[in-house]
Amino acid sequence: MNHPPMHQPPMRHPAVPTAEMISADMAAFMTKVYAFMGAGLAVTGLTAWIVANTPLLVEIIFGNRLVFYGLLFGELAMVWTFASVARRVSALAAVGLFLAYAVVNGLTLSIIFLVYTTASISVAFFVTAGTFGVMSVWGLVTKRDLSGVGHFAMMGLIGLILAMIVNFLLNSPMLYWLTTCGGVLIFVALTAYDTQKIKELNVIGNAGTDEDNKEAVHGALILYLDFINLFLFLLRLFGRRR
Repeated sequence: MNHPPMHQPPMRHPAVPTAEMISADMAAFMTKVYAFMGAGLAVTGLTAWIVANTPLLVEIIFGNRLVFYGLLFGELAMVWTFASVARRVSALAAVGLFLAYAVVNGLTLSIIFLVYTTASISVAFFVTAGTFGVMSVWGLVTKRDLSGVGHFAMMGLIGLILAMIVNFLLNSPMLYWLTTCGGVLIFVALTAYDTQKIKELNVIGNAGTDEDNKEAVHGALILYLDFINLFLFLLRLFGRRR
């Protein structure tokens, strides 16, 4: 005897994310990006302060040019390889790589505490924080495509690097101030552009996954670099030497 066909439950289609879901997902992702970035800045600042107040470390790092330049080249290598390495490791390891870079950067940046007064460093930091915050929020909320701004800023960055290399040889005060002002404008623009591009790293629906965390760390590194460079150029403007 044949059994009557069983009633088949209706097929359920995957839920289409609503505008509210997308907005909440994006807010959670960007909060994570800023949290990682803030942690990196805190590690760098603490490392720099400790080194500057430890004569033995100052002597080791700045008493031997090979050590100092070795750290600088090490930083560059870590930045250039971060994206490719981070894709192959766990999110926890990616966070570790980012914080390790923040420590190394703090070792070299400790020199600012030896050159500039604490008060002027504080002023430059708060001006940087305010400027960065405004431009990053704008990049986050604006509907305007900032690709043109980003491409222009990247071309300007290449010119800035070349000009700074030339001025390393010429030591021209005028070129020094031109590169300083140019550097501020370039990294102000890059902050907005990079924030908008980081939004595209987020994949809606994978919140809390290993990939989501690695994307957030990658975004944090980009904004961390924008913040640090903007701070250094503003310090050249506002900094008072000891």
